[in-house]
Amino acid sequence: MKGGVYSLLKAKYLVDHGSVRNWRFIVFLILMAMLMIANSHNYEQKLYRMSALETEIKELRAEFVDKRSELMKLKMESTVAAKMESRGIYPSPVPPKKIVVQEPKDKNFWEKLWD
Repeated sequence: MKGGVYSLLKAKYLVDHGSVRNWRFIVFLILMAMLMIANSHNYEQKLYRMSALETEIKELRAEFVDKRSELMKLKMESTVAAKMESRGIYPSPVPPKKIVVQEPKDKNFWEKLWD
């Protein structure tokens, strides 16, 4: 056991007769480690981008709600009337009446015949 640990510490497995297989495996492990590190960095970048987009969505939604309430306030009849008073336009005291236009009824064949 002592000789095995000693040869491991001296890295004899890298210079022995069959060391080519060991070097290939070590290079393979290094490449796999680099691939895993690159993959985790890419994943973290996507997470940061997603969180940034979520906060932007929340801000835009809040701005939308604020602008919509402001628009509803501007569309109110009292607000429009107050702004038009400065131009000398006042709301009518008489409420509007609805005008209904009736289309002439088409006569059927017998009504046309007797006319």
